[in-house]
Amino acid sequence: MTGKPEKKYLKDYSPPDFLIDEVKLHVNLDEEHTTVKAAMSCRRNGSRKNLVLNGEELILKSVRLGGRRLAAEEYSVGPETLTVSAVPDAFVLEIETEINPGANTALDGLYYADGIFCTQCEAEGFRKITYFLDRPDVMARYTTTIEADSSLPVLLANGNLRAKGQLPDNRHFVIWEDPFPKPCYLFALVAGDLVRVSGQYTTINARRVALHIYVQEHNSESCAHAMRSLQKAMAWDEKVFGREYDLDLYMIVAVDNFNMGAMENKGLNIFNSKYILARPEIATDLDYEMIEAVIAHEYFHNWTGNRITCRDWFQLSLKEGLTVFRDQEFSADMTSRPVKRISDVRMLRNFQFPEDSGPMAHPVRPDSYIEINNFYTVTVYEKGAEVIRMIHTLLGSKNFHKGMDLYFNRHDGQAVTTEDFVKAMEDASGIDLVQFRRWYSQAGTPLLTCSAEYIPDKKHYILKISQTCPATPGQPRKEPFHIPFNMGLLWGRGNESSQLVEIRKPEENFVFADIPEPPIPSLLRDFSAPVRVEFDYSDEDLRFLLVNDSDPFNRWDAGQRYFSRIILRLVADLQSGHKLQLTPEVEETFASLLAMNGLLHAAFLTQLLTLPSEKYLGEQLDIIAVEEIHQAREFVRHSLARSLFHQFIEVYHDNVNLSSYMYHPVLAGQRGLKNLSMSFLMLLDEKSILDICFRQYDSSDNMTDIIAAFQALVHNRDCPERSAVLVHFANKWQRERLVIDKWFAIQALAPRPDTLDVVKSLLNHPDFSLHNPNRVRALIGTFCSANINCFHEKNGAGYELLADQVLALDPLNPQIASRMLIPLSRWQRFDLERRELMKKELARILAADPSRDVYEVAARSLGRE
Repeated sequence: MTGKPEKKYLKDYSPPDFLIDEVKLHVNLDEEHTTVKAAMSCRRNGSRKNLVLNGEELILKSVRLGGRRLAAEEYSVGPETLTVSAVPDAFVLEIETEINPGANTALDGLYYADGIFCTQCEAEGFRKITYFLDRPDVMARYTTTIEADSSLPVLLANGNLRAKGQLPDNRHFVIWEDPFPKPCYLFALVAGDLVRVSGQYTTINARRVALHIYVQEHNSESCAHAMRSLQKAMAWDEKVFGREYDLDLYMIVAVDNFNMGAMENKGLNIFNSKYILARPEIATDLDYEMIEAVIAHEYFHNWTGNRITCRDWFQLSLKEGLTVFRDQEFSADMTSRPVKRISDVRMLRNFQFPEDSGPMAHPVRPDSYIEINNFYTVTVYEKGAEVIRMIHTLLGSKNFHKGMDLYFNRHDGQAVTTEDFVKAMEDASGIDLVQFRRWYSQAGTPLLTCSAEYIPDKKHYILKISQTCPATPGQPRKEPFHIPFNMGLLWGRGNESSQLVEIRKPEENFVFADIPEPPIPSLLRDFSAPVRVEFDYSDEDLRFLLVNDSDPFNRWDAGQRYFSRIILRLVADLQSGHKLQLTPEVEETFASLLAMNGLLHAAFLTQLLTLPSEKYLGEQLDIIAVEEIHQAREFVRHSLARSLFHQFIEVYHDNVNLSSYMYHPVLAGQRGLKNLSMSFLMLLDEKSILDICFRQYDSSDNMTDIIAAFQALVHNRDCPERSAVLVHFANKWQRERLVIDKWFAIQALAPRPDTLDVVKSLLNHPDFSLHNPNRVRALIGTFCSANINCFHEKNGAGYELLADQVLALDPLNPQIASRMLIPLSRWQRFDLERRELMKKELARILAADPSRDVYEVAARSLGRE
């Protein structure tokens, strides 16, 4: 990139000047010289005389209009465009281009990696395959012919297989036809030496759908869970949303080199192998859970993303926020609803809330961007899902599903906007959502400041709520949001009332009658809106809610508030030079939770026993106190491990299961509780505990228990066998890429003084490659995003390491480089010394003339956009 890149603005949207109704592609595959012939049936849709197509990194061979080859003066080629002059109102345009998939390290468009040809066209990758109107509101029917050497026996594209056959010179071909119009970002092609794992699903209307998962042969035994997950997702979507699959064939391909988690291409999903492959010995319970969720997410896109797509990329949350909400609801039904809700909110608070309060803040529907790849964010996805959830809360389940049905019926086959979605919800329910639309247009996390008054003679409880939202880039002032606020009041022995109130004004008073004594409020139940809540709870109030609240989420949240308060008090003690001490009440509270072993769902109890993360604790302070937070949190963990040693031992042994491994949410919860107990116990210098940990590492039949023991050993500073365990693990699992990713990540996460040096050495490990996004995320991403204490070393060495890797990655894969850069964007939250060091590295990156992807993140971080 040279010069400052241009921004694109939502306000500048205009319909396309031309439409493309049909596309016939002929792709002749070669690692270095792939030829692509595209015949496009086009028609005018505006007043412009010239047709301007998008294209990048293409060698143009020829252009034909109506069968006639155009002379050079009849078209012009720009750096990222092809302009054809004075075209008629309706015409067939034929373009032949050549591309080099083997040189495509960005993994965007058509690329060749590890012997497999693969595409990734969302958001703007199709323009790297052929010249095209690369925008989501241009929807066409595709017929794709693929020609390749017979050493690539599997040739796949969207739709249904229409023909196949042999060609001279040991080559063969296939023809795929997709009957449904789609934007070009949903185009897919895969070719490789793959094996097929087959399944079947019978729809609600008795249609048989063939299910095919394609993997490399050595992974063929790792697809059973993925197949079951797909079948469960199809059944759930029929039952809950009334959506039936619309083709006779549904295909999934798993590849090791992929920028994203998965891609919902119509009828041919392409997945990062991380979200397909699972066997007990290579995948953890979390892996099993994530595979189920991601497969469901991509399948649900068939209706919320494919059949109805977004008009422009500013509307990305139309498909992503809605589909995340749908996959969250699916996972809640498949596992534990309270645990799923807690997991989703923890993710939101740890990642989206910081994004909303920093230089990268943007609305759920952004107003502008330089590079759309930078807006596949937790705001668009997870906050977008919370916006859908709020609509569900305000309308109620019945009206929400009426709105969904109207949305599907009204807009099937169209490219639409978030406004179209909200309008369908309004029309179906009769509920006014005018003010609610601000959730799509305003960035930032609202703060609800609550106070209460009890009037004994009237038995009235008055809850006063004020809402504010801090300034964000480009939005200094915010209008009040429409906020659904679920709450309850608890008093006496087991007395409780619950209600939903709606907050619309900057300040509101809510009066509750017939409350016989001062209650303890349970605020924002089930996290009914993505907001922060301030209320002056006492420690005793929080302990009461932790034990007695009937809302599982708020029970957990009371514990998080309580333990955050305890740890942050210790942070203040450290800053004041006071000796650290844990009060008996804290130990008693934690002991009372451990005593619930066997009484509560194990997965839920594990959540209650998990202390707030260092990342979350840092967000509660104006200036993140890196060392003090780490030291205080570790002090609490060590203190609890010592004082509650026997209870932790008891919980560990109570949750040991000697049966062969089986993935099931209940059993996964028990393993999680057992391994959480071990993580506390391994903080102590006890040979008996070390022996238990080694025994679990050596004898377990599943990766969940193996990796938990491995992490406990590797993160233990005093374990003399640590080096031997690292070598043993690497040697045993060297053929399993996804397991070796865990090996890298656990070392990067280690809370040890030498971790930075370890990470530097691992960058030169023969199994590390900047070309593989999973490996980059495992090592660099884990260290810089999750290991807060080590990454933020005061000398800035962690910042320098990250900047070096971003600069090395950027020429290879700008998308991954820009995502790795995000930790440096938070420089304002740290002390002055760290701020200057982080800004220095950001400035160094900007001075290196980076890609648009990296430029946008670095420039916004420094306020130089």
